[in-house]
Amino acid sequence: MRTLVVYESMFGNSAKVAELIAAGLAGQGEVTLTDVREMPAPVGFDLLVLGGPTHAFGMSRPATRADAARQGTVRPGAQTSGIREFLDGAPQLAGIAVTAFDTRMNTAFLPSGSAARKALRRLRGLGGRQIAEAESFRVTSAQGPLAPGEAERARRWGATLAGFLVPARAPGRAC
Repeated sequence: MRTLVVYESMFGNSAKVAELIAAGLAGQGEVTLTDVREMPAPVGFDLLVLGGPTHAFGMSRPATRADAARQGTVRPGAQTSGIREFLDGAPQLAGIAVTAFDTRMNTAFLPSGSAARKALRRLRGLGGRQIAEAESFRVTSAQGPLAPGEAERARRWGATLAGFLVPARAPGRAC
C-alpha cells in the first residue's frame, strides 16, 4: 500500500498531526509525508490523507493565512499556499481512497465549519473514494500545542485508516 499524507500547517500543529497519522499508517506500507507547498501529485498512491487548520469555519485562504501570521510566528513559507490551492490544482483521483483531517481550537463552542469536511467533499468531487469520515484534532490555542490526548488519537486514527485498506485474505489461504 502506498499512502500520501499532505498537510498545511501555519504554526506546526497540523504538521505534527500529519506526522502522527503517517506513523500510524507506517506499518501498512510506504508512506510519503509532505507539506502542501510541495504540491505533490497524488498519482500512483492507494490512499490520500489531506489535512490542515480550520480557518474561518473552513479551509484557509490567502487572507486567513495572513491573519494567522499576524497572531504569531508562522512556519517559513506557510502563507504561500494551502489545501484549497492543492485541491484547485489536483488531478482527477479516479477512485483513490481519500480522507481528511483538520486542527481547530479546543473550545466548548463547537463551530459548524470544518476544513476537513470541506476538503473531503472536494476530494470526493475529484473522484476520490471516501474511506473514513473527516476527523478534527484539537489545539489549545491557534499557536498550539495539541490538546492533551490528541497526539495519541492522531496516531490511532492513522492505524485505523490502514485497516480500511488491508487486502482481504482468500478463505483457506495462509499468509
